[in-house]
This record gives sequence, structure tokens and C-alpha cells, in this order.
Amino acid sequence: MTAPIALSCGEPAGIGPEIALAAWQALRDDLPFFWIGDPAHLPGDAVFQEIGAPRDALAVCASALPVLKQTFAAAAIPGKPDSANAQGVIDAIARGVALVKSGEARALCTAPIHKQALQDGASFAYPGHTEFLAALDGVKDVVMMLASDQLRVVPATIHIPLKDVPGALTAEVLESVLRITHRALITQFGVSDPTIAVAGLNPHAGEGGKMGLEDAALIAPVLDKLRAAGMSLNGPLPADTMFHAAARARYDAAVCMYHDQALIPIKTLDFDKGVNVTLGLSFIRTSPDHGTALDIAGKGIANPTSLIEALKMAQRMSAT
Repeated sequence: MTAPIALSCGEPAGIGPEIALAAWQALRDDLPFFWIGDPAHLPGDAVFQEIGAPRDALAVCASALPVLKQTFAAAAIPGKPDSANAQGVIDAIARGVALVKSGEARALCTAPIHKQALQDGASFAYPGHTEFLAALDGVKDVVMMLASDQLRVVPATIHIPLKDVPGALTAEVLESVLRITHRALITQFGVSDPTIAVAGLNPHAGEGGKMGLEDAALIAPVLDKLRAAGMSLNGPLPADTMFHAAARARYDAAVCMYHDQALIPIKTLDFDKGVNVTLGLSFIRTSPDHGTALDIAGKGIANPTSLIEALKMAQRMSAT
């Protein structure tokens, strides 16, 4: 490994600091990474060492959590986000992006943020991490993938009410999502000739128009166009038959039409090990598939599995 992975601290009052320490304890001998944050926010028994540059983490990680210090305005009280720390959280993310884009880090893993605290403390203008990362990278179209060893899923529309999905789901949106997913499977996941399963919007994929027209009128023409360009696409498929074991063996990723259609199957199959991956960036970004968990922060009971898997996936993707 020629460069370590960068891990941004996320919300200091959440479980981010404690699961970062737990992830280091699990991975210290196999996966060098460094934490960007304020060492005063780590648990009191943390074994850490401040580093001057990312490359120093390679020698330090086996014996201590390498910390690239980021100054914050306030202490971290578990469970109680302080808006005074908002700018520090934002700066840690931006610093991580800069280090990955410069080649000093090989990938970026991000701990969960508290969006309300960022909006209150720093007028954070983005709906979440993904949009901020896209702005920092200067790209417009990015895609959220949830991935585990058992399944990769991509929702074509994300955090919008179900009633708004048909209006948001345009041919342009679907084509962009499919192209970005297809390219990422090749370049970042090492799948040389990927097959993507595409869910229908309606029950039974519309059942010939009896249960909605979108599947035949909107989704199918996009798939035909991309098949003609050489993509291997199955669909539109009834979503209720896409996720059993035999069906999953026939594709490399599934593109679904809305949030829960994609996330329910992966969270049912592998709740603790799901990883959020942002596709379409010029660099690799992963994150755990959970939030700040303010209700259990500081209690020593947070499960670090998703963060561990996110770091492992960042390592695998950056080695492709």
C-alpha cells in the first residue's frame, strides 16, 4: 500500500470517534488509515499519535491510531451536537477530499455527519455528504450505491417522498444512473463485463400496462437504448422477484427506482455490513450505512462493523 486511507471524523458528538477507534483496533495490522479530527474528541482511553502528513500513518498505524489534527472550536459532549463545531466538521471533509485528490490518501471514508448542526452552525447549503463531495469534486451527477458481499443496489431516486418518484424519474436521470453504475462496476469494482438488473417502478413491472405505464413507456426504452450501446441489462423486472439468492447470482448490481425498493433488500440481507459508496466522483468515497446514533454515543456500545466494512471496501476499490 503506497498511501493510507483518510477517515474524516464526522459529527464529534455522535458515535464517529468511538467507532473510528474500534475500527483501528480491528484493522491496525492490515489496513493503514488515518483519522482527520480533534484528538480531544476521541474516547479518553484512546491510543493515538498525531501525524504531520498522511504518509506517516503507514509507520504509525500498527501501534496507534494516526490522527491528522483538525482544530475544533468546542469540546464534544456525546449525544449533544454543538453548532460551534460545524465548521470543523466541514473542514475535515474538505481536507480529506483534497488529500485524496492530491494522491496523499488513496480513498476517503467518511463518518456520519449531523446535517442540522452543520446548517445551524455554518449555514451548510447541501442536503448531505454526497452533494457536498460532488461540489468539492466539481461534478454534477453522482450516484449512491449500497454494497455488501451479498448485494449491490443503486436507487435511481433517493430522499424524496414516494408520491414524487414518478415525476423525478426521467429518462435522462435513469440513463445517467445506469451509465455511472456500469462504469463504476468496471473501473472501481473490477467487473469486466457487468450485468445490471433494473427494477420496474410498479408492481409486476407494470404487468403490460395494467398496473402503470411507466415501466413500458419510460424504463424499457432507456434499457433498449443502452443495450444497443453494449450494456448487459435485465429488466424492467418485478422487484419482488429480484432479490432471492438465485436471482442475485445473475447480476452484479441492481438499479431500483426509489429509496426503499433498493435499501430494504440489502438491509434485510446484511444489515450490519452494508456500505454506502458514492459513484461518479473522481476519487473513491465510502461510508458506513448508518447515522450519528446520538442516543448511544459515548456509551461504548456502538457497533463498528459498518465502518470496518467501509474501510475494507475503500481498500479493495482503490486496489482495482
